[in-house]
Amino acid sequence: MLRDRTDTRAALWRVASGQRGYFTSAQALQIGYSYQAQRYHAQRGNWQLVDRGIYRFREFDTLPGGEDDHLVRWALWSRWRAIVSHTTALSVHDLGTANPAEIHLTVPPGFRQKGGLVILHRAELAQDEIEEREGYRVTTPVRAIVECAEASVDQDAVDSAVAEALDRGLTTRRVLLHAAQRLGARAELGTERALQAAQ
Repeated sequence: MLRDRTDTRAALWRVASGQRGYFTSAQALQIGYSYQAQRYHAQRGNWQLVDRGIYRFREFDTLPGGEDDHLVRWALWSRWRAIVSHTTALSVHDLGTANPAEIHLTVPPGFRQKGGLVILHRAELAQDEIEEREGYRVTTPVRAIVECAEASVDQDAVDSAVAEALDRGLTTRRVLLHAAQRLGARAELGTERALQAAQ
């Protein structure tokens, strides 16, 4: 019996390790933890209850982590439908001066969940506009820049992101302009201004 419990914990640990220590109630249930067992582990402090139906192994508090660990929580909350975007994506890519107080996520148009701690944007993203990270997905540097321009984010933040993306060879002027054109006039205007400032 002890070995079964150890095997079950090891299986859940493997899942959580790829998600920065986070896991869902549904994932725990699939591995073999009943809802009663889940409540027990949360009450004992073995698992931290992060949000409704989302836990984290307490050991991950003492392990070295990244500044973006918390973004995994929102991927799980959205059942993998949310993509980190806008100024939050610029921050993930370490582009420019954007330092968002809120977390920006892009979700499909039919997405129904609401999160008071996040700002949701609705759009269908192409696969080439998304990058995979450990435990979550984020819009590419190019998409992050043009969606910030389209959303009329502070022009200085867009300017600095464009300048750094060009300096680091992450994109070209032509690619940025093409991506902005796909999003519309506001994205084009903000991107063109940033490109002029970068000359």
